[in-house]
Amino acid sequence: MTAVADAAQAVPERHYTHHDGRGATPHRSNPAVIHRELATLDVRAGMNVAEFGTGSGYSGALLAELVGTTGAVTSLDIDAYLVKWANLIHHERGLHHVRCHVADSTAGFADQAPYDRMVAWCTPPLLPQAWVEQAVDGALIVAPLPIATVPGMTVVAKIRVTGGEPLVEAVFTGGYIEATRAPKSNLDLPGRWVDWENRTPAPSWISIAWRERDDRLHTGARTALSHLLKDAHTEPYDGDELDWPSWRTFAAAQADPHLTMAGLNPDLRALGHSTATTAAVIQQDATILADRPDSPSLAVLRDWLTAWEEAGRPAPETYTPTLTRDAEGWHLRLTR
Repeated sequence: MTAVADAAQAVPERHYTHHDGRGATPHRSNPAVIHRELATLDVRAGMNVAEFGTGSGYSGALLAELVGTTGAVTSLDIDAYLVKWANLIHHERGLHHVRCHVADSTAGFADQAPYDRMVAWCTPPLLPQAWVEQAVDGALIVAPLPIATVPGMTVVAKIRVTGGEPLVEAVFTGGYIEATRAPKSNLDLPGRWVDWENRTPAPSWISIAWRERDDRLHTGARTALSHLLKDAHTEPYDGDELDWPSWRTFAAAQADPHLTMAGLNPDLRALGHSTATTAAVIQQDATILADRPDSPSLAVLRDWLTAWEEAGRPAPETYTPTLTRDAEGWHLRLTR
């Protein structure tokens, strides 16, 4: 962490995040979290590094300090506005070994490959095949990855690439904005896996892991969301204060095909179980909502919460990570 701390001393954070010419950018992460990921990445002088998600440019400047003038940093972002400004701010500070490009980060950037290190500040739908192909043998990748096919279910993974195969060495609590093929205009709405969205009378959305069994009109997703919004049964959770990172990881590890995430108001997410006829979720404020008091989905949700408490509210770091391959890359799943 000493090298990252030294780099942070050399880089004026607010010059990037609140630049006088561009103004504040909402596309930025907590500096302490950025420092943690970069410490995990173990960047050394002379390395060739790729980052996915340029944002304000602050993380790229830290990487430029860590690799030194004998190294190189390639930064990718889908948002041309952010890329132009980051390139200008780097130039103003005399950083000529970091270059920002407008590109889909899930495809990597073969022109500057292979890379000794890769770090992602956005969440791809899976670990992309391109990242592994563009890594040197022994490279490290630090990236947020989904652990279920609903939004917000992520951990940060430390991955070692050896012989062209990725192996997860550790996982940590965390996550970043979804990687998308176009700049996001609504930062409150997930970038993928939203199966139904209402914009009136107030914004709300739902994501169902069983979407492939829903019909083309999304009748199941619409019905489940309606159950949670209109005349829903509500009850308080009678456990201690909800530990959301622990709870969401435990729920994802169940690998239940009826896992459901919802945003019933702009400030709170909700997680639980749904079918084509029933729905039950617990919000981040520990309020439980269901279609009715005797809901089958509510019974499943209560069982999950009981099992989570009996397991001791395990931290994400205590799970066993597994990567499974398909044609586009590797899916990360956690088990206990």
